[in-house]
Amino acid sequence: MAAMRLRILPVLAVVMMVMSTVAAKAETEVDLALVLAVDVSRSMDPDEQELQRQGFVEALRSPQVHQAIAGGTLGRIVVSYVEWSGENEQTVIVPWTVLDDEPDAVAFAGRLAAAPVSRMRRTSISGAIDFGVRLLADTGVTPLRKVIDISGDGPNSSGRAVTRARDEAASQGITINGLPIMLKRPSGFGDIDNLDAYYRDCVIGGRGAFIVPVRERQQFAEAIRNKIIREIADLSSTPLIQPAQAASPVDCATRGSAGWDQWRN
Repeated sequence: MAAMRLRILPVLAVVMMVMSTVAAKAETEVDLALVLAVDVSRSMDPDEQELQRQGFVEALRSPQVHQAIAGGTLGRIVVSYVEWSGENEQTVIVPWTVLDDEPDAVAFAGRLAAAPVSRMRRTSISGAIDFGVRLLADTGVTPLRKVIDISGDGPNSSGRAVTRARDEAASQGITINGLPIMLKRPSGFGDIDNLDAYYRDCVIGGRGAFIVPVRERQQFAEAIRNKIIREIADLSSTPLIQPAQAASPVDCATRGSAGWDQWRN
């Protein structure tokens, strides 16, 4: 009997070691790593920037978002909030934070609400995507999915081609979703009247990528909330929430930095 116990003890030790490793791994896994990348270029007037910021704050405070987080496989996500503008102008406003319950999400929203809103020049969507990819490489956890959520009111006007940045991110298993802001009529070179189609054809990519255009000020909070819920819940098999108005494809090469450089020169 003593000899049998001696044989069992090493087996139990191995089993306990495996269980401890599995538990430790489970604690560092999350359903989603989400970069909220928000345009703060000068094309966004202060009122629009405030609406945009408040929309994200309200979304992170909403019970629907809390339910979406809790309903995931692991019941937790990790989120970072970034403001971006030109090619080398990206600022982390709220760093990676694990959200696994309502208090965590509300606290994140509080930190975001307390931070000042920046205003910078130019619009480099490609720079925002590249920055998001680098952030996603260092989350401190193991996400089952990786998403960059891009919101902005104009095409890429700085940095490399947005399609190259998008395609490289998608090749790494990262999904890029878009929230094109279309509150104002085009009034200058950098403005386009079919920004939703531009985001559809030139910006978003990866598994289940989608856009949610914002065309009215009162849509901001609801659009952002629905977008985040969709990203958390991984509703990749359903159609776009709101399709782009333009049906014909957009020429990404002439809408953005290439076109800007031609005009500037």
